[in-house]
Amino acid sequence: MDKQTEFLQSENWLTFQEATGKDVARFSSERFSANGIIHKLPLVGRYLYVPRGPIGEISNFQFPISKLIAEAKKRKMKWIRIEPQTDEDLNSIKKAAGKKIVKAPHDIQPQEMFVVDITQPEEELLAAMKPKTRYNIRLASKRGVKVFASRERKYRAAFLDLVTKTADRKGIVPHPRAYYEKLLAVLPQETGRLFVAEYEGRILTANLLIIFGASAIYLHGGSNDTHRDVMAPYLLQWEQIKFAKAQGCAHYDFGGVRTQVANRVLQITNPWVGITRFKMGFSPLTVPTIFPGAYDIILNPQAYFLYRRLYDLKKSLNYVRKFVIR
Repeated sequence: MDKQTEFLQSENWLTFQEATGKDVARFSSERFSANGIIHKLPLVGRYLYVPRGPIGEISNFQFPISKLIAEAKKRKMKWIRIEPQTDEDLNSIKKAAGKKIVKAPHDIQPQEMFVVDITQPEEELLAAMKPKTRYNIRLASKRGVKVFASRERKYRAAFLDLVTKTADRKGIVPHPRAYYEKLLAVLPQETGRLFVAEYEGRILTANLLIIFGASAIYLHGGSNDTHRDVMAPYLLQWEQIKFAKAQGCAHYDFGGVRTQVANRVLQITNPWVGITRFKMGFSPLTVPTIFPGAYDIILNPQAYFLYRRLYDLKKSLNYVRKFVIR
């Protein structure tokens, strides 16, 4: 996948972040992008978060990184949180940043992403799926599940409801409802497509699909807990893949997976197990893309030291609440 088409480094994403009230920073040139979101923490101050970036030519990192650091210091940032695309990118950035770069205490974006090559004919894509996935797609179609794209008000409302219900069911904390509402309002129709699967007049599942460059990105989705026997989510993903092919996309990005969790039988209660197995059923031979994770370029050592101490303290308190306090 061409890293120059990273959606989280796009102007569309920055515009959305601004619409939610966030401050953003644009650090881009012809062959380099380090666009980011400015976060402010109590006691500590401000830092710049560069999602899935910076991106650019490895040989071209030295000057842009030094310029990025200088600009961030000028804006009184305490550190820059980056998410390099590859280990080679990370090593190049380390050379440019020197001893100022350390592993962040936690990752923000998923470290494993499941991105499938969809340039093959539909028949070959179907043949490459797990038999159960292929069977469920055909079952949903046979049962009469209808899939279509629409951003009409009732479908937007259904999408918001389903995202919340799914998160509650799986024990995942979703974004606030206003976050998704703003996302649908800001994204152009040709960029953000809302796909819906309907059965007997009832909306069973809805997904937000991003078309960006040569990629289609399954960004958010939710499903109902009823009529699970008609396998609507399978047909919905397949129809989205076919739509992406028709749009000229070469890749279909299913989003995050956790293969290590999914391969541990004893952790079947972890929500990532079902999510990972569902996604990988569409292309079991595809190896997930592994990112190095989040790293911090320290600009103010005192402020960063305070941040890490406070972060560790908060983590310890959360542990106490979870396992000690009843």
